Amino acid sequence: MTETIAIIVFLASLFLMLGMGVWVGAALLGTAVIGMSIFTSTPVGDSMAINIWAGQSSWTLTALPLFVWMGEILFRTSLSETLFRGLAPFLGRLPGGLLHVNIGASAVFAAISGSSAATVATVGKMAVPELRKRKYPEKMIIGTLSGAGTLGLLIPPSISMIVYGVTVNESISRLFMAAMIPGILLAACFSLYVIVWSKLNAKRVALIEHEKTEGNVFKNLADLLPVLCLIGGVIGSIYSGFATATEAAALGVLGSLILSFVQKSLTWESFSESVMQAVQTSCMIMLILMGAGFLSLTMGFTGIPAALAQHISALELSPFTLIILLTVFYIFLGCFLDGLSSIVLTMAVIEPMVRAAGFDMLWFGVYLMIVVEMAQITPPIGFNLFMLQAMTGKGIGFIARASVPLFLVMCAFVLVLVAFPEIATWLPEILQN
Repeated sequence: MTETIAIIVFLASLFLMLGMGVWVGAALLGTAVIGMSIFTSTPVGDSMAINIWAGQSSWTLTALPLFVWMGEILFRTSLSETLFRGLAPFLGRLPGGLLHVNIGASAVFAAISGSSAATVATVGKMAVPELRKRKYPEKMIIGTLSGAGTLGLLIPPSISMIVYGVTVNESISRLFMAAMIPGILLAACFSLYVIVWSKLNAKRVALIEHEKTEGNVFKNLADLLPVLCLIGGVIGSIYSGFATATEAAALGVLGSLILSFVQKSLTWESFSESVMQAVQTSCMIMLILMGAGFLSLTMGFTGIPAALAQHISALELSPFTLIILLTVFYIFLGCFLDGLSSIVLTMAVIEPMVRAAGFDMLWFGVYLMIVVEMAQITPPIGFNLFMLQAMTGKGIGFIARASVPLFLVMCAFVLVLVAFPEIATWLPEILQN
C-alpha cells in the first residue's frame, strides 16, 4: 500500500512540474526531494550531495562532453556537402536514387557525432534542398531523413549509449561494439524500404531527375577519405583496445579540429560557438543525470523498484511478452519525454526487472536505443519532428505521417533483434576473446 501511494506522489509531482515547464533535470530533482522528505527519514541535503558527487565524478562520463564537442565542431564544417557529394555516385545508383544518400549520410554522420539532433540538422541542411531540386517526393525526403536521423542514438559513439552505460554500470566500449552491427543493419533496412518503395512506384521514380555521377567517383572518394579516417580512428581505437572511450573521444575532438581547419571552416567564431554549445548541451545532460540519479536513490529507499520487480515476476511473463510490454511502454513514454530523459528516468525500475528476466544488458542497451529512436519520431514530443519542421516548413502532422513507414521498419527490426540476439552480442564476445 505504501509503495502505491509513493508511486502516485512521484508521478503526480513529476508530471505537474513538467506540465508547468520546469526543466526535466530540475523536475527530477524536485520530485526526488519531495519523495524523500515524505517517505523517508534520511537527511535530504546530505543524501543529495553524496549521490550527485558520486554520479558526476565518474571517469566514464568524461567521454560525453568530448563527443558532444566533436559533433558540434563537425556541425559547423562543410561536412554535409562532402558527404552528399561523396556518397551520391555510389548510393545514387540504387533503386530510389539519392534518397539513399539521406540514409547513408545520416549513418556516417551518426558515427562521428553521437547525436540524433545533430545528424538530422547537419544532413538535412544539405540533403533537403538537393532532393527537392531533383523533384523527389516530399514525404520520402522527410521520412527517410526523419528515420535515418535517429541512427545517431544507436551507431557509436552514441551519447545516449554512454548515459545508459553509466546508469547500469556497463562498459562503454562493449556497448559500442554491441551497437555497431545492429546500427549498420538498421540503416540497411531503411535502404531496403526505399528500394521496395521505388519498385512499387516505378512511374513516379521515372520522372525524378537523377544526377550524372559516373565521372565523379574518384574525386568524391578523396572527399570522403578524411571523414572515413576520422570514423576509423575513433571507433577503431576503441575496438582494438588502443584507447578507452574517453581517450577515443579526445582523439575525435583533435581529428575534427584538424578536419575543420583543412576545410577552412575553422574560425575563432565557429570554434567559440562549438565550445559554448557543447558546454550547454553537456550541462543539460548532466543536470538530467543528477536528477535521475537522486530520484533513483529516493525510489530505492521507498522500495518501489523491488516491489515492482517482484510484482512483475509474480505475473510470470515470458521474456518475449515482457519485451513487448516494455516496447509499448517506451513508445508511450516517448510521446511526452525526450529519449535521454526516458532512459535515465526509468532505469531504476527497469534494470532490476530486466536482469531478473535474464536479459543480457549489452543486448538490452541496443534494444533500448532502437525503441528510444522510435520515440524521436512520435508526436507530440518527437524531437526529430521539430527539427524537420523548422528545416522544411511542413506541419508536425505531415512530418509524422511521412515518418510512419520508417517507424514500422524499426518495429520490425526490434522483432528481428529479439529473435536473433546474437546480432548485438556476437561482436563484443569475439573482440573480447
